[in-house]
Amino acid sequence: MTNQIELFSIDNPCVGVCQSNKKGFCFGCLRSRPERQMWLQMTDEQRREVLRLIVGRKKRIEQMRQRQKEQLEIDFDDWGESGDLFGFEE
Repeated sequence: MTNQIELFSIDNPCVGVCQSNKKGFCFGCLRSRPERQMWLQMTDEQRREVLRLIVGRKKRIEQMRQRQKEQLEIDFDDWGESGDLFGFEE
């Protein structure tokens, strides 16, 4: 298989936020610490893989936010009294 010639360099996904969560992923670009530290030494293929991983991380975050939003929209007033939940009246 022949290697494709890269016409454009792969831009650094940094957005200048540069704060990490407990697991070490940046809140701004969603890269791990090693991904951020090694970016300049990575090959274009490695960089493309990191960008692919970022897309997956973004999707998981959006799914999590959507689930949280749906949970917050639950109307607990429609559930009745707590006695009704357990099958007996108060």
